[in-house]
Amino acid sequence: MSFSAARPLDPWRWIGVPALLCTGATILLAAPIQLFGLRLPEPIFPMVCAFGWAVIRPSILAPVVLLVLGLFLDIYWGGALGLWAVALLVAYAVTLAMRNMMTGQSRPMMWAWYAGMTVVAMMTGYLITMLDVKAAPSVVAVIWQLLATAILYPFAHRLIDRFEDADVRFR
Repeated sequence: MSFSAARPLDPWRWIGVPALLCTGATILLAAPIQLFGLRLPEPIFPMVCAFGWAVIRPSILAPVVLLVLGLFLDIYWGGALGLWAVALLVAYAVTLAMRNMMTGQSRPMMWAWYAGMTVVAMMTGYLITMLDVKAAPSVVAVIWQLLATAILYPFAHRLIDRFEDADVRFR
């Protein structure tokens, strides 16, 4: 019976693949499909990465990729350039600052943390939009997008579980 050490934490596995999956999911749900007269929700898929990467371990590469993902969202959705990049980076920074309090928490509590960080990102986006267009965006639309993003926590949980023990320096 042999025991193997944890898999190495390759950047393409824990940063590159999730970033590509978030990009693909964003494009897929932005398709002009209507069900019962309603459009598909447009959750902020990179929020999964912003939360998961901050919980897994600090990194220099993660904020750079979040910046690129945020700029992709801005260009793809036609929003103000930098809106989602700043919102994702703020959520990443707050999650990173609260990381020690999150360790060892139960799954429902981590979901609450994720929802809280989603609120932080959405409030940042809301404030930036208010400053940009000099008018308040629809609160109902923001709440729907917040809820659609908050239910994505199982994907963040899977990302965290998959790579949490991969780097022995942070045990």
